[in-house]
Amino acid sequence: MREPSEAQKQYLTKRKREKYMIILSRILIFLGFLLLWEVSARKGWIDSFIFSSPTAVVRNFIEMSSSQELFTHIGVTVAETLLSFFLVVVLGAGAAVLLWACPRLSRILEPYLVVLNSLPKSALAPLLIVWLGANMRTIVVAGMSVAIFGSIINLYTGFHETDPEKCKLIATLGGTKRDELTKIVLPSSVPLILSVMKVNIGLCLVGVIIGEFIGARQGLGYLIIYSSQTFKLTTVLMSILILCIIAMILYGILNLVEKHCLKSR
Repeated sequence: MREPSEAQKQYLTKRKREKYMIILSRILIFLGFLLLWEVSARKGWIDSFIFSSPTAVVRNFIEMSSSQELFTHIGVTVAETLLSFFLVVVLGAGAAVLLWACPRLSRILEPYLVVLNSLPKSALAPLLIVWLGANMRTIVVAGMSVAIFGSIINLYTGFHETDPEKCKLIATLGGTKRDELTKIVLPSSVPLILSVMKVNIGLCLVGVIIGEFIGARQGLGYLIIYSSQTFKLTTVLMSILILCIIAMILYGILNLVEKHCLKSR
């Protein structure tokens, strides 16, 4: 294997230095925000009862962790999010394939999908509680409702953007619709599917929290709404920060999966 030239080495070094600078800048911005928040609370620039402080959030986290109560809420929210995400991926991809295979059905259902995707999902949550009851199933359906219609529309649109010349080649060689799907459409749509999955994981988390606001007895959404009603605002802020961390972890996992899949293609 040929050794990289001096110019290539300089370019790679520059790229690596730029990457480290971006990571360092992100860390410094976050630490600066925490420092400003803490100083503002201690100096009385902001009301520490309403806005709390980083040290108060950490103390609250340690106190709730000692009783395992907090981890129960985290576990419930993560489980509901992952279950709703799995169902969105399976049902969304299945529905998109069905619409792709049946053009007449897609023309019939397209306006309904657009309307359902545009509908504010928070308006559906109270109805879901009445229809299905206040249980985990309702929360999972609420999480699915936020992501599934957009997922179907995006995947169906992406399937139709497959190179038509390749599809014609399959038909010319005597291939079936199934061959066209498995050999052309799905393989070429892998980047799109992974991209849609990265969006859906965050949307499912949002939907689960909306459901927990209204009809749950466990989960971070329930903890946020209960703590706000009892003016435990430090717990509210702690729960929001935990949700941010969960969202970053789930997105990061899918990002690694995407890189691995695209590298192995």
